[in-house]
Amino acid sequence: MLKEQILSTKLTDGQIAVFYLGQEGFLIKYKNKYIFTDPYLSDYVDKHCCNETVQWIRTYDAPIDGSELDFVDYIFCSHPHLDHADPQTLGAINSVNKKAKYIVPFALKKDLISYGIDASQIICAEADEEILLDDIRVLPIPAAHEELQKNEDGHYDSLGFIIQLGNIRLYHAGDCCIYDGLKDRLTNIDIGFLPINGRDYYRLNYQDIIGNMDSREAILLAKETDIKLLVPTHYDLYEVNDVNPAYFVDCLFKFNRTQQFHMFVPGERFIFSK
Repeated sequence: MLKEQILSTKLTDGQIAVFYLGQEGFLIKYKNKYIFTDPYLSDYVDKHCCNETVQWIRTYDAPIDGSELDFVDYIFCSHPHLDHADPQTLGAINSVNKKAKYIVPFALKKDLISYGIDASQIICAEADEEILLDDIRVLPIPAAHEELQKNEDGHYDSLGFIIQLGNIRLYHAGDCCIYDGLKDRLTNIDIGFLPINGRDYYRLNYQDIIGNMDSREAILLAKETDIKLLVPTHYDLYEVNDVNPAYFVDCLFKFNRTQQFHMFVPGERFIFSK
């Protein structure tokens, strides 16, 4: 079972283990702490978001169930879309885990409370203001999906997270396009989790699918900011909004063939150290 593998994985203080759980969901083990980004372990979108112009059908089952995640310490949701802050997954986790803290944009607080999560467990993140979680440092930064958007109180609706785990520095972009000022925030990043499914007029205007950076943009951003290991995300779960990963590799060889990268399969474990 994947849960047993996660819990039994032994690490030195200078290592982290990354498990891919689908879409932009990664479970990260660091020392005795567990972090989960953008949880989506159900078929909630399939059941509630299909219409005449777009059919959402998962291409693979989730590698673990939310009800097994009684050990997770910190859950990050980048924005309110249902494949990043899934009511079914978050509800299942909350039913077995009352210790977890949820780090989310202000726009998500009411949603999480409606899922049964206590307000005391929710940390509303402000862009460019550091959060300290035990010995884990987190810097939320704005995410443009497809544009930078703020609510009426001036808070960004979508965020990415720079997470410092010992001497390892991660950037989880969430859903994001490149915007002026993004590269200046990305310093000394060891692993960059960047979406690559792109965006286009027809998806946006005919299917109401808001897009992300594409493969070329992700690779050039990684090159420009010297991201050590590039992990492409958001390309494999839904056929209606995917991209052939071979195109990512083709772009990488054209634009920066020395870029280190790793492409995950669902449930895979990857151990990283500097």
